[in-house]
Amino acid sequence: MPVKIRLQRHGKKGKPFYWVVAADSRAKRDGKFLEKLGTYNPNTNPAQITLNVDNAVQWLQNGAQPTNTARRILSYKGVMLKHHLMGGVAKGAFSEEEAEKKFQAWLEEKTGKVSAKEETLAKEQEAAKAKALEAEKEVNEKRIADKAEAEAPAEEETAEGEEAAAEEAPAAEEATEGEAEA
Repeated sequence: MPVKIRLQRHGKKGKPFYWVVAADSRAKRDGKFLEKLGTYNPNTNPAQITLNVDNAVQWLQNGAQPTNTARRILSYKGVMLKHHLMGGVAKGAFSEEEAEKKFQAWLEEKTGKVSAKEETLAKEQEAAKAKALEAEKEVNEKRIADKAEAEAPAEEETAEGEEAAAEEAPAAEEATEGEAEA
């Protein structure tokens, strides 16, 4: 029975979520599988991948062939490296302890790279938020200034109207005094 390590799609439309499975190559994409090896969520940055490394290596040693995408995921998580190192142990090139030591060193380096990427993404996100906040402040200040300019001519018109009314009032008083004297 030819076995493939491949992705099985789950999730809703536009939001894919995948299981990494070992399945008979003749089975449907989302159909029957032999073993679930892990999950892959491409909706986050960086993508979240959980994988049972030992089981995946065991399937590879038994002859399972990964698809192109599954091969990239397995390589990203170090399964392909561990499979390669286990091949070296089988040939007697080095001991299993040395292989495990090499794998752990690679795993620490990979974890450092992923955490560095997460930090840079967080910094970029903070910078984008700060830039958006500054732009919003500028828009609000401009809106307040425009509103103040619009209110200033209206105040001048009311002030001119009050001055004109104040000038007319003494003239009207003089007219009433003149009529009273006559």
